[in-house]
Amino acid sequence: MENRITAHPILEIKQGKAVPFTFNGVEMRGVEGETIIAALHANGVRTLQESLNKHRKRGLFCAIGNCSSCLMKVNGLPNVRVCIEPLQAGMAVETQHGRQDFNVKGARERADLPDLRTYETDVLVLGGGPAGMCAAIEAAEHNAKVIIVERNPLLGGQLIKQTHKFFGSEQQQAGTRGNMIAAELHDRISSFGLIDLWLNSTAVGYYPDGMVMVEKGAVCVGVKAKSIVVATGAAEKTLIFPNNDLPGIYGAGAVQTLMNVALIKPGATVLMVGAGNIGLIVSYQLLQAGVNVAAVLEAAPQFGGYEVHALKLRRAGVPILTGHTVKYAYGQDSLEGAVIHRLDERWQPIPGTEQDVKADIMCLAVGLSPLADLFFQAGCKIRYVAELGGYVPVADRQQRTSIPGIYAAGDAGGIEEASSAMLTGKIAGLQAVHDATPLGDYQERFEDYGSQLDLLRFGPHAEKIRRGLEKLHQGEGVGDGKC
Repeated sequence: MENRITAHPILEIKQGKAVPFTFNGVEMRGVEGETIIAALHANGVRTLQESLNKHRKRGLFCAIGNCSSCLMKVNGLPNVRVCIEPLQAGMAVETQHGRQDFNVKGARERADLPDLRTYETDVLVLGGGPAGMCAAIEAAEHNAKVIIVERNPLLGGQLIKQTHKFFGSEQQQAGTRGNMIAAELHDRISSFGLIDLWLNSTAVGYYPDGMVMVEKGAVCVGVKAKSIVVATGAAEKTLIFPNNDLPGIYGAGAVQTLMNVALIKPGATVLMVGAGNIGLIVSYQLLQAGVNVAAVLEAAPQFGGYEVHALKLRRAGVPILTGHTVKYAYGQDSLEGAVIHRLDERWQPIPGTEQDVKADIMCLAVGLSPLADLFFQAGCKIRYVAELGGYVPVADRQQRTSIPGIYAAGDAGGIEEASSAMLTGKIAGLQAVHDATPLGDYQERFEDYGSQLDLLRFGPHAEKIRRGLEKLHQGEGVGDGKC
């Protein structure tokens, strides 16, 4: 397990219980309760499966269950998302080859399958990231019964990966690290008897009668709620270039999960693509984890993140190459390096500017796309707004969508910083309760949260967000979508 981080300037190193498991018949050891993908990476395994037709190697990309890159066979069951599946002693993990179908007929014939169970609640919160946690707390503070559905084994979403200190005001917990904010919110949720937390559970469908089907454990259950807060977050975007599917090419969130949650080095040397706040922050976190950062690439003429983050990297000797992008990646079974080149003012490659960068990790910090599937299923009015990350629901200042009783919170309603996500979660949770039963302190709270949100959306770094919201509300996005 030489890939495990043994010393860190910020994170506490804890020794978990070592347990045996097998990978393709070879015995390995991991830590009980960590994800299977963490245990595999700790043992140097990067290739998880092959593509169906061309049998190209596939590795981890998102680490939060959004993509299909980590589907593997576990204890004989195919299509398990090992990036969010906890490791247990004695597990048999196998690489999938070709199409793997679940034996639905056999499952239906099992005598021990329970009948469909349904639940009722005041507020159903879909997603346990910063927005969902804040929505649940706000609703519970007003005596609403809440169910939180989170498909990962931990609450906190992106917050649990963030070891940097937040900016903003004291109200946005400036000076506090993201993972500490996540721990504080988790403690508050645990203190409410009104909040029922469903981890390792996934909302799989919204139906016209308002029923939400949830995969909870090994069964599917139905939930009927007076109000639904959709805080499902976002998916990592990728970048198109030859061999962009090699194992060792990760989304930025996956790299953060490995090093800041699982305390595992994703590799020895990284090439970071994207110099927004995420790219700059994750690059510095990689340095803290003992990983060499070969360079940070940014296709735009200037880096997009805060200068304070860029200065940290430059002081550490990391080059930030603006006007550069990846021409192609190369490697036999996993990433070995990439050829990069410069771009002209029309974003076209400049011949003769190629450079070969040796790296066993490439981290893509090229943006996020809102996970809007449930908004589409519910028939919410949807618009494509590039400044907000893609397809987003048309929601008002109270986070209400076009379908009564459905509210948008966090990145699912448009990509912003975590502080903004938490405030939209508070507003959505407050509004969800108020619309069902009018609250005496509603106006005071709403105005407070709204003014804080306006402050976060003020200034040059939030110009894109303001422009996107203006397009969304004025109907300037690309088309309306309903499903």
